[in-house]
Amino acid sequence: MPGIVGMISQRPSEECQRLVTSMACSIMHESFYASGAHSVPEMGVYGGWVAHEHSFAAGQIFFNEQKDIALIFSGECFVDPEMRAGLSGKGHELGESAGSWLAHFYEEEGDRFFEKLNGLFSGLLIDKRRNRAFLFNDRYGLERIYWHGANDAIYFASEAKALLRVLPELRTFDAEGVAQFLNYGCTLEWRTLFQGVNLLPGGSLWCFENGRCHKRRYFSPETWEAQPTLSVEAFESEFQETFKRILPHYFESHARVGISLTGGLDTRMIMACRPYTVEKPVCYTFSGEDGRTLDDRLAGRVAEASGLDHRLLRIGPDFFSDFASHADRTVYITDGCFGILGAHEIYFNRLARELAPVRLTGNYGSEVLRGVSTFKPLGLSSDLVNLEFKDCVNSSVERLPKRHPVTFAAFREVPWHLFGNLAAGRSQVNFRTPYLDNEIVALAYQVPESLRALPLPAWRLVKANRMLLSKIPTDRGQSRENSGPVATFRRIFSEATFKLDYLNNEGLPHWLSPFDPMFARVASSLRIVGLHKYLHYRNWFRQELAGYVKSVVTDARTRRAPFWNLDFLEYMAREHIGGRKNYVLEINTVLTLEAVERLLFREAPSTLCDLRSSRLEAAPRNLC
Repeated sequence: MPGIVGMISQRPSEECQRLVTSMACSIMHESFYASGAHSVPEMGVYGGWVAHEHSFAAGQIFFNEQKDIALIFSGECFVDPEMRAGLSGKGHELGESAGSWLAHFYEEEGDRFFEKLNGLFSGLLIDKRRNRAFLFNDRYGLERIYWHGANDAIYFASEAKALLRVLPELRTFDAEGVAQFLNYGCTLEWRTLFQGVNLLPGGSLWCFENGRCHKRRYFSPETWEAQPTLSVEAFESEFQETFKRILPHYFESHARVGISLTGGLDTRMIMACRPYTVEKPVCYTFSGEDGRTLDDRLAGRVAEASGLDHRLLRIGPDFFSDFASHADRTVYITDGCFGILGAHEIYFNRLARELAPVRLTGNYGSEVLRGVSTFKPLGLSSDLVNLEFKDCVNSSVERLPKRHPVTFAAFREVPWHLFGNLAAGRSQVNFRTPYLDNEIVALAYQVPESLRALPLPAWRLVKANRMLLSKIPTDRGQSRENSGPVATFRRIFSEATFKLDYLNNEGLPHWLSPFDPMFARVASSLRIVGLHKYLHYRNWFRQELAGYVKSVVTDARTRRAPFWNLDFLEYMAREHIGGRKNYVLEINTVLTLEAVERLLFREAPSTLCDLRSSRLEAAPRNLC
C-alpha cells in the first residue's frame, strides 16, 4: 500500500539509510508502485516513500526553490484550485513538480500549514532553515502512521510490517490489541495488534528539534462540535452549495477516474452533481459470479441516465482456485486490519484499476451525514479462546464513549472499524471520497436534529441537480416520494428482502442452521438469494473453501496456537462445514490472526524489492 517510512536517529548515516531502504521495500507490493527517499543526516532525519505511479505523490520529493524545505508525502490534498495554481506558479520556472505548491504553502503559512490541509494524507516535512522536522497525518488518522520509540531512534511507517521488518523484537502480539480485535473486529483508540507498535492519533503533529520530540494535535473534533446548529432551510442551502463546490476537486486527475457506483444515495449525489470533464469517467459495480443484484441493476440505470458506461466487475473461478493467495495478500497488505472475509477487496480493485487508476466512491457518506453505523461487538462464541486468555478478552469489552454522532463516525468508526477495507482497496487504486472533505464533515455537525438520520437533504440535492436520477429508487427502497402505498410497499419489501438475504449469506443463527437447505430453497424460489448480497462466505466456507478452512484450523491445532481453545477449533470447523452451526465470524477471526502470525512473525514474505540497494538518494527513483 502506498505510504511513507522513516526514522529519526543520530545513529550512523549508512545504517539508518539501509534500515529505511528495507522498510520501504517491505511495502512495495506492486510493480506499478514508484518509490524514493530523502535524508538529512546532519539533522538525523531519514525518510522514504512509495506511491502509485503517475499519482500526485509520485512527483515527490516536494521542495521549495532553495531546497531547504523538503516534503515526503502520502495521499492527496484537495484545496481551492486558484490558490494551488498561485503557489505552484512560483516553481514553474525551476521545473519543480506539480506538488511543490505544498512546500510553498508551508513557507507562507508556517505551522498553520498543517491545519489548512484537506484530504487523506500523511507526511514528513523537513525544514532545514529552522532545524526542525515534522511528522503529521490527516485529521481522521486514515493515512495511518505506525510508530515505535527505541532508546536511540523513533521509527515510523504507513504499514506496521515495515517496523516488523527491521525490528524483530516487535514480532509478537499485543494481548490487549488482540482482545479488542476479538470483541470488535478491530483495535480501538490508537492501539495495534503488535506489541510495542502504536498509531499516531488523527490530526497529530510531531516536531523533532535538537534531539527532542514535541507531540501535539493540530486539530481536535471539539472545534467542529462547538459550531451552532443551522435551521433546516439554512442547512440544506449550505449543504447543496458546499457539495457542488467541492466535488469537482475530486474529479481532477491526470489519470482516468472511475466511479464505484452502487444503488445507494451517496454515489447518487456524486452522479447528480458530477462536473463536466474532458474524459468521461467510467462507472463500475462489484458483483458476484453470475446473476444481477439490486445494486447492479440500479447502478446500471443511474449510469445510463447520466450518459456514462457501466461495467460489472465479477468474481471469477480464479478467486476460489487461488483463494489462499488472495486471503494471505489481504491480511499481509492490511497488517491484519482486513481479514479473510475481505479477500475479495484487492481482487475487485485490481480489476477496477484496469478501467481507471483513480476510484471515486460514496464511502462514508451514510456514516457521516446520516449516522448509519455497523460498529458493534462481534459476539463471538465464548468458547473460542482458552481459559488463560478469556479474562483478557472479557476485560476488554467496554462501552464505547458517547460522542457527537459525527465525531463517532468520522473520528472513530471510519479510522478504526472501516480502515481495513480502505487499506486493501488503496493498494490497487487511488482512493477518493468527497464525504471526508473538511467542509462536508464540518457542515455535518451543523445539521438540525430533525434531519440528522433522514435522507431528505440527499434526495433534495439529487432532485435539484438531476431530476431523472431522483426518480430511481435506492437499493433499500427509498425514493424522493416517501409517502403513499407504493413507496411504503417498496420500503417494506426492500427491508424484508435485505434481512432475509443477510440471513442466507452470513447472519443465520445457530438454531436455524439445521433448516438451512429448506430456508435456501424458499429464498431462492422467491428470488431473494443474491438480491442484495453477492458475497456468500458462509456458504463458501461450507463448500468451495471447506478444504482451506480445515487446513488452517488443523495447522493452528497442530502448532498449538496461542489464544485458542484447541478443542473448540475442531468442533467449530466441523459444525460449520456440516451445516449444523454458523461460525463464519469465528472462522474469519481465527484464520485472520493465524495469517498475521504466519506472514508477519514467522515468515519473511518476498516483495518486489531487491535489497541489494543500500544507499538512499535525494532524487525520486525506484528504491527496489
